[in-house]
Amino acid sequence: MMSSTPPVQDFKRVLVANRGEIAVRIIRTLREMGIESVALFAAADQQSLHVRMADYAVKLCGHSLQDTYLNIAQITEAASFARCDGVHPGYGFLAENPDFVSSLQQLPGVRFIGPSAQAMSALGDKVKARALAARENIPILPGCSTVLKSFDELREVSETIGFPLVMKAAAGGGGKGMRIVEHAAQLEEAYRASQRESSAFFGSSDVYCERYLQKPRHIEFQTLFDHHGAGVHVFERDCSVQRRYQKLFEEAPSQYLSAATRAAMGDVAVKLGLAAQYTGAATVEFICEDPQTFYFMEMNTRIQVEHPVTEMITGVDLIRETIRIAAYHPLPFKQEELSIRGHAMEVRINAEDPTQDFAPSGGRCEELHWPAGPFVRVDSHIAPGYVIPDLYDSMIAKIIVWAPDRCGAIERMKRALGELRIGGVTTTALFHEALLHHPLFASSELCTTFIEQQQAYFCSYYASGGAAMPDEATDDADVMKGGEQQGSKARRGRAQVEKRGDEKRGNKKKKKTQGQQFGGEEVGDLDQQNTEEQDILLAVLMAQELCHRVGRVARDDRLRWQAVARRQACLSSEEH
Repeated sequence: MMSSTPPVQDFKRVLVANRGEIAVRIIRTLREMGIESVALFAAADQQSLHVRMADYAVKLCGHSLQDTYLNIAQITEAASFARCDGVHPGYGFLAENPDFVSSLQQLPGVRFIGPSAQAMSALGDKVKARALAARENIPILPGCSTVLKSFDELREVSETIGFPLVMKAAAGGGGKGMRIVEHAAQLEEAYRASQRESSAFFGSSDVYCERYLQKPRHIEFQTLFDHHGAGVHVFERDCSVQRRYQKLFEEAPSQYLSAATRAAMGDVAVKLGLAAQYTGAATVEFICEDPQTFYFMEMNTRIQVEHPVTEMITGVDLIRETIRIAAYHPLPFKQEELSIRGHAMEVRINAEDPTQDFAPSGGRCEELHWPAGPFVRVDSHIAPGYVIPDLYDSMIAKIIVWAPDRCGAIERMKRALGELRIGGVTTTALFHEALLHHPLFASSELCTTFIEQQQAYFCSYYASGGAAMPDEATDDADVMKGGEQQGSKARRGRAQVEKRGDEKRGNKKKKKTQGQQFGGEEVGDLDQQNTEEQDILLAVLMAQELCHRVGRVARDDRLRWQAVARRQACLSSEEH
């Protein structure tokens, strides 16, 4: 145990410094733990579920991201005014900003639920994290040892490591700020674009570069570290299905790793966090050139979008553990007590049209029906009537499923997507449906450029309304390494998908004889006898979700908090 570890100090009221589905997720765990929650919201988020679920809500002044969810002064003031003793950042926005942590440390009695500003600076900054990994003899890709200070320096580095290379934001993740550079003529444009995007999303224009692998597997390890010197990994997630460096689909565990490689990567992940004296939850991301060769890529000093798949295969509530760690509780388990059970998958439902190159698809949610049933989970913040803002990330929901094995998880996810109905908004549900029917996906033959390589298959699937023949998928030996063995797996996967495809096409013919919008496609009117019953059930569920509040919080108290916070923040901005 660290000698300076304070005694346990449980939280009473926590400010959730975020929005959307992750704010809802955090509020739910806070309620289970008996901790009061305070939500923040900008004007565009007034209808969001997290505002209605929280015990208290404070409206942020301003409209832009810089004025609201990235405004350190305003959020710090809200935490003080709301008499919070904790602040949970979720992911994105200020979650990896050490200046935000330092600002909260100036408030007496307020703790940041996450790492210290020092650990965040050491690991949240991707360049510093690479340097730490190198000191610990952890393999890294060739690239920058410091943040790039100029374009001339980038040009010199590129001459050393060669092309292709990738530009990355030093202060953040999630694919923001990433640019692949194939040759020297693209270098300056990529450098400037990476700086602009990094500044817009993370408030810092610091960027770096490293060698780019053409067809890698992206695998990350979830870790937890307490204030008593203990650390564990909670196994891996495979995040190889990406589009323009943005993850669209995640699963756990990875079919790519052997037990020995899994253990080696997990040990490296824990070693890195302990070396930085890290506390809280972190994700150590690796890029794999083959099943035995992996490189440290970065360490995200926060909870991840895809954390639910880890929760599903381990039974560990990761949000709860971040809160307990910040309250100085020791980890409740040792590494040998953790194990993998079954297989979980997560699809991100974005307000984007996959048939139009994933163009944004805003609008009002006219009707909503979430999938349900055994081992199906939905994390979202929207409700009927919700207008999707164009200021923020396009993700409006995550659907997560669990099954005893990967094949079962695939079938359960297909069933869940078939139940999904979001009227008035085009989403990426059709993309995920196409992905699940791809023969190479069935045999887990994936890489981070899979979507680009299989573009013809996806376009054909979309054009046929979901009836694309599996043979249209590219079974190319260049897609993945492994030669005849991989081809055999793909052929077995194709045989399975052909059978399911025949069943799906039969169902499509039946549905198209009817005529109502379901999951973004024109399908039939539901049976008249069932419509009224389903509408009643949906209304009851939404009423329970939207109207549930802690009884002791009076409505006039909430309105007073909003008004005073708005007035104080506006006065503060006028003074400056």
